[in-house]
Amino acid sequence: MKIHIPNYLRNKYTLTGIVFMVYFLFLDDWDVFTLVSQQRKLNALTEQKGEMSKQLKQTKQTLRRLKNPEYLEAYARSEKFFKRDDEEIFVITYK
Repeated sequence: MKIHIPNYLRNKYTLTGIVFMVYFLFLDDWDVFTLVSQQRKLNALTEQKGEMSKQLKQTKQTLRRLKNPEYLEAYARSEKFFKRDDEEIFVITYK
């Protein structure tokens, strides 16, 4: 019983190229799966950077507004639940 091997697989250059491709696609430290994983992480970090940038702009805007004493009092009362001496604050939360 004789196994027939196609001529293009007998060629040493083709065989070397196939082994080379298999090694770099699946066995190397930077294989295809690692590259795809790293690209996904990069995309997630880029998206997170955009969100952080928006939050930073909002925080800077709030800090500029806090220089106004009227806004400072309103901010403290609404966001930080500060109260005057003669009043009580009730916080109602919904589930």
